[in-house]
Amino acid sequence: MPDTTKDARFWDRIARKYATDKIEDMAGYERTLERTKHYLRPADRVLEFGCGTGSTALKLAPHTASYLATDVSGEMIAIAREKLAENYVSGLEFSQTTLDAVNVAPDSLDAVLGFNILHLVPSPSEAVRHARSLLKPGGLLITKTACLRDMNLLIRIAVPVMQALGKAPNVSVFTARQLETVIMAAGFEIVEIARHASKGKDTRPYIVARRI
Repeated sequence: MPDTTKDARFWDRIARKYATDKIEDMAGYERTLERTKHYLRPADRVLEFGCGTGSTALKLAPHTASYLATDVSGEMIAIAREKLAENYVSGLEFSQTTLDAVNVAPDSLDAVLGFNILHLVPSPSEAVRHARSLLKPGGLLITKTACLRDMNLLIRIAVPVMQALGKAPNVSVFTARQLETVIMAAGFEIVEIARHASKGKDTRPYIVARRI
């Protein structure tokens, strides 16, 4: 099991500021929400990993039977629970844990969601394989994450510098094509690939994949 202690401390430090940051591309975010709702059914059991402060979970959980949202950061989860206390959603639960340690039975979920997270886990391939192990046959992995190798070279150079200064967490660098390959190699078939950004170059592909 990878040690995520350092990353957890990083996200704990910035959680309260993160919670106040505005979504830069609200139109793109809304497209992602609407497309994800299209795939969710009222009887679905869903897991979201890397849920942050829970904003997305609060919007998607009403369209499911049960929704477990997790994050490595205890402070992020604390904020998410505060939001849930203010706007209760039946069937929604927040838990501080990692994907490989989540208390979910194998082959039991209808969907696993991971938004803006696969580039932040220690091993994207391991995360995708574990997500598959939790899904029922035919269950869906839905993700949208930054593909840093498709980004501007200056950004790719800046990331390790920021990490050395303690200004960035663990980051995995890959292209969109490499991410698709990782997902298919884990035992999925790609159902949909889309770009939801409303402005600029979109380096965060929205991918829906079905467990084979």
